[in-house]
Amino acid sequence: MRWNLEWIRTFKAIYETGTLSAAAQELFISQPGVSLHLNSLEAYTGYKLFDRSARKMVPTEKGKILYNFVLESLNKLEVAEQHFHKRAQTDRTTISVGMCFETFQYTLEEHIATLPFNLIIKFGEYPQMQQDLDHGLLDLIITPQKGNQQNLEYTAFSKERLVLIAGNQTDTAEIEQHLANQQITAVSELLKQQLWYSTAADMEHLKNFWLAHFKQHPDFSPNYIVPNISSIIRCLSDGVGFAIVPDFLCQDSIQSSKIKLVWEGIQPLENTLYFGTRKKTMYAAEIGQLEELLKEKWSV
Repeated sequence: MRWNLEWIRTFKAIYETGTLSAAAQELFISQPGVSLHLNSLEAYTGYKLFDRSARKMVPTEKGKILYNFVLESLNKLEVAEQHFHKRAQTDRTTISVGMCFETFQYTLEEHIATLPFNLIIKFGEYPQMQQDLDHGLLDLIITPQKGNQQNLEYTAFSKERLVLIAGNQTDTAEIEQHLANQQITAVSELLKQQLWYSTAADMEHLKNFWLAHFKQHPDFSPNYIVPNISSIIRCLSDGVGFAIVPDFLCQDSIQSSKIKLVWEGIQPLENTLYFGTRKKTMYAAEIGQLEELLKEKWSV
């Protein structure tokens, strides 16, 4: 295991500014992120590098020695970075965004070539995205879940509705009859006997839909666990089976009659979608451009 250069840059910022909060502002990351870097570096070296007081981080003797060792090298790296930027033909910012795979396909993928900055997309679980945003590893996340990190803020911009869909070869006549007669228990029992698709990451969609409309946990397991929701829609197209998915991801397939919308529920179940950002960022203009693209796509 080797130490991370970001740990050293964070250590230098703490040493020179004197506090975790000032270092966080200089580096444009959260104070918990600064603490994480410092704790990781201390664990790696095996030495306490600062004495922590209420007002100031006071370097220990080991901290002073480490600072003197790394200062010249870090300064050279900073000069090299500035020199490189001066010689670059285009000075392009890099923005890192966290979202689910399907959201990327539906919204940003077609716009990638038009963006005037570099873009890194990270897929993953929403709690991890929130941590990565807080620690400065991401600049923007698209999420239906709000975290409680003090350094982050969330702006609602759209909603997604969870709906029951089926392949267009699926016999849904009996289910539709029960729905027309408001025989919800009969619908639940009949659906349990069907073929179901889901993804490992989005089992919550099925559980939440079932709880909201049938007032119980689903006591069955999907027959097919596929990589993502796009895979579900492709598998169901011109096929047989059921799934619970966000409505915006299946609208095109419904309009082309490859799949059919079976039920939106008694009272449609909707999730609010949020832009998650750090409260302080040097990339406000680039993030704003991405947010406008996403809002335009969702309003179509």
